[in-house]
Amino acid sequence: MNNDAIVRKLARLRTGAKPRVLDLFAGCGGISIGFESAGFEIVGAVEFDPAAAESHGLNFHNGAEAHSQAIDITKTSPAELCLQLGLDNVEDAFDVVVGGPPCQAFARVGRSKLREIEEHPEAFIHDPRAQLYKKYLEYVKAFQPLAVLMENVPDILNHGGQNIAEQTCEVLEAKGYSGAYTLLNSAFYGVPQMRERMFLIAYRNELGAKVSFPSPTNWLVLPPGYEGSRSVALNALRRLENEAHSYIVPPAATQDLPPAVTAEDALGDLPAINARELLAAGKITRGARRFDTPVSYGRKKTSAYADLMRNWPGHEAPKEGLTDHVIRYLPRDYALFARMNPGDQYPQAHAHAVQMFEEQLAAARARGEKLTEGSAKYKALWASIVPPYDASKFPNKWRKMWRDQPARTLMAHLGKDGYSHIHYDSKQARTISVREAARLQSFPDGFRFSGTMNPAFKQIGNAVPPLLAKALATQMMQTIKLAVTAKEMADEPRRAAAAVS
Repeated sequence: MNNDAIVRKLARLRTGAKPRVLDLFAGCGGISIGFESAGFEIVGAVEFDPAAAESHGLNFHNGAEAHSQAIDITKTSPAELCLQLGLDNVEDAFDVVVGGPPCQAFARVGRSKLREIEEHPEAFIHDPRAQLYKKYLEYVKAFQPLAVLMENVPDILNHGGQNIAEQTCEVLEAKGYSGAYTLLNSAFYGVPQMRERMFLIAYRNELGAKVSFPSPTNWLVLPPGYEGSRSVALNALRRLENEAHSYIVPPAATQDLPPAVTAEDALGDLPAINARELLAAGKITRGARRFDTPVSYGRKKTSAYADLMRNWPGHEAPKEGLTDHVIRYLPRDYALFARMNPGDQYPQAHAHAVQMFEEQLAAARARGEKLTEGSAKYKALWASIVPPYDASKFPNKWRKMWRDQPARTLMAHLGKDGYSHIHYDSKQARTISVREAARLQSFPDGFRFSGTMNPAFKQIGNAVPPLLAKALATQMMQTIKLAVTAKEMADEPRRAAAAVS
């Protein structure tokens, strides 16, 4: 370890300079925008997906080519990254490293534990994806940040019988850090979405800082699925109690806090898209949805959350209007979406569709049409109304949102169909738009997504909610500032004594 680099970084922060962030596995920049808003400087990012990398460069570096190119972390050394970004010194380049290797990186490699990976490079013969974890640690070792933030799914606490978060803390401890981890749900931090994730924070020992996590700002009784997710993870911790030394119980939300932000709070001010009307008028057709036609907000009253999304400092809503408020072309299902009740999932949707088919069949027969069961016309009518999936095998494939609750977790799968988030407004009768997905994830309206609709949905679903990232970043900024100040005060007598002698 080069302690001189740590000394130089601490000295720089004492001048009031912003801590410099490197975002690994950055996606389009959910963590980055949270840290930027908390006063950090986003100096660089590493992202493999071309569309996401372009989005990150667009939003944080005005589309500069060096910051908008896809980077394969398994083929790019820290020195090569610095060269690409125009940074001179690897050890002095960054103060904070954030991000989280994709969960595939934690695949079981024989019986080896992750803390042994660096000493057992042959393990990667069995699963090359584990190199993502190794590369993350390689970057931390090379850049020697003062602080580290990692994010992953709750299952990481028991992945194949291993507590990956605990083992990560052990690896970081060997590199001169003190770390801890917990589980946080984004709905407790002002995000209109229930999203449970593991977060790990570590600080260089020279800071003498203690890890803490932000207190909730909102109150919500989580539904069984989400409490169950947390319970499963915590039960795993109890079973692996000898491997949970660094776990911290998440700060508790209390009923005196404001209620969680709802789907209507998040989406109610956005222009209506009445899918059935557009379909009848021929104004919605099959094909790529490009973000080149702006639409105005209209005059709807805004919630406090909508105001924040419109006026996020540095990412304010474009004056010409929103260009990514676009939806999927799903002509078979618009009428079915209107029939569904809030909270309905695929089994209920399928039952509604069967009922709609029977109504249409009876009407056709009343008109004198001959639709005998099994005939081509009968089958065609069925296919035009009823989705083809087995209702017993895909219970969670669809969901109509509740108006007065946060949305369920957005997934990268949004890039394929979006049926997991059907708009609560039955008049609009559609799945959510790209901008609505961004709102549910707490991306401000001025945040731009590269590419067309499907890549944008994927970027949004993969991201860490910016508001939750901001809460974590604000907590880390306070901890770093206090630690730097305390260290400066502790060092002052020594400097004074040295000056006298």
